[in-house]
Amino acid sequence: MDPTPPNPPGWTLAPGSEQEARLAGDWTLDHAMELAARLRELPEAVTAVDATGIGRIDSAGVMQLIRFARRRRLPEAAVRFSTAHLPLVQVIEDVSDERPARKRDYGFAAALERLGRATHAVGRNIVELLGFTGENLVKLLRLLRQPRRFRLTATVAHMEQVGLDAVPLVALLSYLVGAVIAFLGSTILADFGAEIFVVELVSIAFLREFAVLLTAIVLAGRTASAFTAQIGAMKAREEIDAIRTLGLDPIDLLVIPRLVALLVMLPLLTFVAMMAGLAGGVTVGAFDLEIPPQMYLARMHETLQLRHFLVGLSKAPVFAMVIGLIGCLEGMRVQGTAQSVGERTTSSVVQTISLVIILDALAALWFMNMDW
Repeated sequence: MDPTPPNPPGWTLAPGSEQEARLAGDWTLDHAMELAARLRELPEAVTAVDATGIGRIDSAGVMQLIRFARRRRLPEAAVRFSTAHLPLVQVIEDVSDERPARKRDYGFAAALERLGRATHAVGRNIVELLGFTGENLVKLLRLLRQPRRFRLTATVAHMEQVGLDAVPLVALLSYLVGAVIAFLGSTILADFGAEIFVVELVSIAFLREFAVLLTAIVLAGRTASAFTAQIGAMKAREEIDAIRTLGLDPIDLLVIPRLVALLVMLPLLTFVAMMAGLAGGVTVGAFDLEIPPQMYLARMHETLQLRHFLVGLSKAPVFAMVIGLIGCLEGMRVQGTAQSVGERTTSSVVQTISLVIILDALAALWFMNMDW
């Protein structure tokens, strides 16, 4: 038997006032049909409701009172609840807010505000990246004094994942891009009877720019996202906190092996991309331009200079640091939810690709002005 006696909802008008109704009884789901009936009985002149006399109330009763106030277009303060019921009322009001979402302001002031917030966020990210870079450089130098901290097994595993598994994709893309550059260049040079200069076009373009840039972009989308997702998942599962609790350094354990793997494998992948791009040019020369491979290679041997190869290869370690640092930093910034992992993974890919292209453009201008 229910130990709580029934106490149906009711109301009375305040003494000497026809504009204030005082509620009583239990306004709960057990009396759901009676709640609506009691509220419909209230006179149209009622502009205030005193709910402090209610015995028990649940979400059904609160929702009925809130909807009654909205139907009568009464202000929020028109319904007074007891102090004990206010926390429940606050929760119900938060989830039942039917106000339309605020429209985005497209005015000049709002645009300046958004620009300022975006600029501040970019500046904060740059400061965090510089601090993270410094921390990793210090701990890389510490390995010279304490080589036992170096994780050789993890580094080799990441070298396989970052480098060996990416060789087919890098080689295929570089081969096709080299063939496309040779074909487009020959189309223009044919008007001047200078198809033979396609050799210099493909060779210099790939050795200086395209090989390292294509490789870095592929690894930015393939490796930076993997680093962010792996470390972010560990952060979400609190594994990084457990690593710190065990007295281990997450930088030594998670970041440095990935950085070293990238520093070793990106120059090697760049060399593979160079050879594949040159092979694409040789293929187009042999099958479309009637330049035999022997003549193509002889021309390349006569005109190509070692500095073009060194310029392209010198960018690889810089791009490797950028990809590794941003990928690991974004993983460390995961907040602990699956949504945060996805957002940080997207952010790491966008940041690495953008920064790689910007650095490549600045390096190209610098080398050109230095006559290299």
